[in-house]
Amino acid sequence: MIDRLIALIVLAIVIGLPFGLAEGISSAVMLNFIFIYPLLMSMLWIVGGLYFWLHWERHWKWSHDGDNPAPALDGEPLISIIIPCYDEGDNAHETIRAALSQRYPNIEVIAVNDGSKDNTGEVLDQIAAREPRLRVLHLAQNQGKAVALRMGALAANSEYLVCIDGDALLSRDTAAFLVKPLIENPRVGAVTGNPRIRTRSTLVGRIQVGEFSSIIGLIKRAQRVYGRVFTISGVVASFRRSALDRIDYWSPDMITEDIDVSWKLQLDSWTIFYEPRALCWILMPETLAGLWKQRKRWAQGGAEVLLKNIRTIWSWRYRYMWPLLLEFAMSATWAFALALSLVLWLIGQFFEVAPNYRVNDMLPPGFTGVLLASVCLAQFGLSLLIERKYEKGLGQALFWTVWYPLAFWLLTFFTTLVSFPKVMISARGKRARWTSPDRGIKRSEP
Repeated sequence: MIDRLIALIVLAIVIGLPFGLAEGISSAVMLNFIFIYPLLMSMLWIVGGLYFWLHWERHWKWSHDGDNPAPALDGEPLISIIIPCYDEGDNAHETIRAALSQRYPNIEVIAVNDGSKDNTGEVLDQIAAREPRLRVLHLAQNQGKAVALRMGALAANSEYLVCIDGDALLSRDTAAFLVKPLIENPRVGAVTGNPRIRTRSTLVGRIQVGEFSSIIGLIKRAQRVYGRVFTISGVVASFRRSALDRIDYWSPDMITEDIDVSWKLQLDSWTIFYEPRALCWILMPETLAGLWKQRKRWAQGGAEVLLKNIRTIWSWRYRYMWPLLLEFAMSATWAFALALSLVLWLIGQFFEVAPNYRVNDMLPPGFTGVLLASVCLAQFGLSLLIERKYEKGLGQALFWTVWYPLAFWLLTFFTTLVSFPKVMISARGKRARWTSPDRGIKRSEP
């Protein structure tokens, strides 16, 4: 009950702050915040990503021909690759094949059939009959990805777990790259990998190619430099099982188990690393409806994590997580400030509005607009410089990438408006079960 009360207060502050700005200062200040906040975030991502590249990444040898040095793991420990599957009959063969094709020899693969309604169970059993390194767990009913991951982790024989989605294709050294930081750094609880987009037949798919390079990849690098990662990539990550055991594994009632487990680990003083050489080829939505559903779920997951930790995170012992909390709060405030500005602008087209509330133009001020465009181009250039190491022909996606800032911030705007209030005023506790997502129209093989 107390958590719910605090959440409602936070919601009131986030929604009310733009109104306070408009009344107490001016709508011009609010508009400046709307345009300057994305500018500052891009600059932070650029600085952090550039430091990551200069300090670590530029020294790594990598070529597109695939002849890259595989990481050596001291003692060659067993690696358990866990694959939760729900209605993955069309994808199971290639996903399992890629997992079993790791050059690192000491692996086991555990596929968890989470009550699939299609032929996933039969496909997995057929593969297991001829591949001794594969074990299949069957859950009678759909329990959700978090429960499927937990069952796989409990069944694993290794301390080091690599978890991927049932439609993801691992590159041949990804498991070793993900586990190496866990072996070398005893305080690392998880390592997030580098997803690459396979679905590129529509504008929505092509824009996401640029997103994962110029936005998500740079954010992960920057957050790693600044010390805390908002979320691992749920499609490809590794975990230390003893760390998961300390935090009671994944939470079954959270809609985005990856965001939740990232915060649980870091609140328990574990560190999360980012490993860009851990490549994984994934399927993403290629329709606006599929993209909207996915991003709304992501936004809701972030809000759920905020609600879950809203009462305890103020403790001084968790101060290292405050920057992530501030970033999330600023992002939510930005969305509501933009919504208020749009409403005031529309009202001003038909009625007389008080000077403090008047919004004359929704376009960025001249200098701010030029600066924002320049920073975006710098971000694209840096991302292309960094990511071209891992993927051929990435420059072909540059044209589509330039459209992404608009799409990214519009998605952030709408999904926050819908998801943030919903989470703050609704009840938690229900099991988060999954449905088959939009996996695109045409697949581009790695």
